[in-house]
Amino acid sequence: MRRLTRSIAAAILALPLALAIAQPANAARAGDPVAMTSGFYVDPNSPPAEWVAANPGDGRAAAIDSSIASVPMARWFGSWSGSIGPATGSYVGSADYHDKLPILVAYNMYGRDACGGHSSGGAASPAEYATWIGAFAGGIGNRPAVVVLEPDSLGDYDCMSPGEIAERRGMLSNALTQFRNQAPNTWVYMDAGNPGWLDAATVAERLHEAGLPQARGFSLNVSNYFTTAENIVYAQQINRELSSRYGYRKPFVVDTSRNGNGSNGEWCNPAGRKLGTPTRLNGGAEMLLWIKTPGQSDGDCGVGQGSRAGDFLPEVTYKMIYGY
Repeated sequence: MRRLTRSIAAAILALPLALAIAQPANAARAGDPVAMTSGFYVDPNSPPAEWVAANPGDGRAAAIDSSIASVPMARWFGSWSGSIGPATGSYVGSADYHDKLPILVAYNMYGRDACGGHSSGGAASPAEYATWIGAFAGGIGNRPAVVVLEPDSLGDYDCMSPGEIAERRGMLSNALTQFRNQAPNTWVYMDAGNPGWLDAATVAERLHEAGLPQARGFSLNVSNYFTTAENIVYAQQINRELSSRYGYRKPFVVDTSRNGNGSNGEWCNPAGRKLGTPTRLNGGAEMLLWIKTPGQSDGDCGVGQGSRAGDFLPEVTYKMIYGY
């Protein structure tokens, strides 16, 4: 992390940008993790990096290393991560040591993936989730970070009862409170699905009711394939709804990890997809991020037939570099 004096100076210089985006009166007041760091963190233990290290003689290794493993991308945290506070603390601490900005995904919501089923699981109860997400935020502490909060959590309502929906809103709102109180230099983006899922008015309502005023903004296209341009238009529609209904707008980020060829209408390991714009600031959004790891399976479907969600598929990965 940069010295305090540099952080203060950068925050002052960033004020015009912050003021350009209207915020509700109760929005969290936090530091700017971008100004506190010098670029995004490259995870040395990402699935593609680990595969390259284990398969140096494979003919696909050099391309996967240079085109994917060397690109900053998110690390996902869930029940597989062990004790979550030390897990997030270790990861963010490594990024902080290198003065880089880490991207994390919190993916352990109780009742997760109620509609899709391929990634079902998560915490055993709302209470367990509350403990988990509190420890997640506590592990980050005052260090700078970007967090994408619970992909698909707002899109699953059609498969849930009114009571379950209220319960989920409470879990998300509490999560945002935990980050606000324990991780003040973290920008949290609530997941808002993708342009092919729900209409903008519905998404805006769900975001607001789940606590969006406490978040930095919202994320789009996580683990999907819609083009960046399509997502920008969708985000503008969501922000118009937020502005007209609730009086504020929010920044947004787009997952560009696999959207180079756009969507063919399938979401689960479709063939012929391609890498998108590598992680960067701006690009029509606040950030374009590789949130889903390229080459990780969406489940037992499509070109990932026979795999489990999260499995690393080197041949699929290799083809995504060239778009075939």
